[in-house]
Amino acid sequence: MRVPAVHGVRPTERDPDEELALAEELRSKSRDEVLQLAATYALGGDDHSARMRRAAWRALSRRFGHGVRIGRGAIASHPETFEIGNGVFVGEHAFIQGRSGGRCVIGDHCWIGPLSYLDARDLVLEDYVGWGPGAKALGSQHTGEPHDIPIIQTDLDIKRTVIGAWADIGVNSVILPGITVGKGAIVGAGAVVTHDVEPFSIVVGVPARFLRWRDGRQ
Repeated sequence: MRVPAVHGVRPTERDPDEELALAEELRSKSRDEVLQLAATYALGGDDHSARMRRAAWRALSRRFGHGVRIGRGAIASHPETFEIGNGVFVGEHAFIQGRSGGRCVIGDHCWIGPLSYLDARDLVLEDYVGWGPGAKALGSQHTGEPHDIPIIQTDLDIKRTVIGAWADIGVNSVILPGITVGKGAIVGAGAVVTHDVEPFSIVVGVPARFLRWRDGRQ
C-alpha cells in the first residue's frame, strides 16, 4: 500500500502494520524506556536494528512519516518536538538538537547527510531538501550583553531557520541563525551563510556571496 502523494510529492510505501503497532505500544512506555531502546539499537547495521530505531523515533516524535530511514549513531534531542515527513533519510551520526517547547519540521523526502548538525529548536526544512554531510544549521546565539560578564552567561536568542523546498546545502557549510534559504537554492560546499538566500540562486564562499542564478541569468 502506498501513502498518497500530497502537493506533488511522490507516493511513499506505507510502513508495515506490525511496525506501526510496535511504535504504538512503545508510546505506552516511559520516555526513558523508549530512549533506552533506541540506544540499544543505535549502532546496529541489520534490518531489525533499523526497524527498532525507526519504531523508537516514531513513538517519541510529534509526527513521523512512512519510509523514513535512520542511520546508525544518529541522535535526536527532544524528539517530541519533531515533525518528520515521508521518505526522510537521516545519515549516520547526524545530530538533531531540539529543545523543550521548540519545533522541528523536516519535510517529505529530505536527505540529511552523515555527521550533520541541526540546531532544531526552531527549524523548518521544507520538502526535498538535500543536506550535505557535515553541514550545520545554527539556530541561536548569545546576545553578548552586558559586556562585563562571560558571553555564555548572557541571554540566548533563538531564531527561526528555514530551508526552502528543493534547496541543496553543500558539504560542511554553515547556516547561521535566523536565515531563510529560498526554494531551489544551492549553498556551495563550505560556505558560511550570513544573509538570506534568494530562491533558485547559487551562493558560495565565506561569507557566502551570490554566484549566479540557476537558470543562467547573470
